Amino acid sequence: MPEPETAEVGQLHRPLLLRLASRNAAALLMRNTMLSCLIFALNLLLLRVLVEELSITALPAAALAFVAANSFQYVFARSWVFRGTERDFGAGYAYFLANAGIGFATTMILYAAMLAFTSIHYLIARVIVSVFAGLATFLLNATLNFRRI
Repeated sequence: MPEPETAEVGQLHRPLLLRLASRNAAALLMRNTMLSCLIFALNLLLLRVLVEELSITALPAAALAFVAANSFQYVFARSWVFRGTERDFGAGYAYFLANAGIGFATTMILYAAMLAFTSIHYLIARVIVSVFAGLATFLLNATLNFRRI
């Protein structure tokens, strides 16, 4: 897989839709998707253990699992998905946490709605919600944090 490029200052002035339709964005999304799938598997495993083994209700368990799994994701996202970013490690982590907070809020709101208004199994609901929250978080990190798109 070719190495995604850091967005040049001139590229950042191009319309966002053109930047999102680039090969660079596709390569970043592919890497991010692979990493996110692994992190999400960890998240689901933690969620299952918290609910089934520790008898924590689904919504608080989802919050705990989300925070734990996403703590691992920053290091791997910085070193592999968005490799070569010029953002300082500490500042990047702060942005990542802010973006994760937005993803967390999106996840919890949509997950609570799925649990309240559908009969979908809690793990299936969590998978469905993750697609929307994951794409939003990717876009925030790729454009605002690591500035790779």
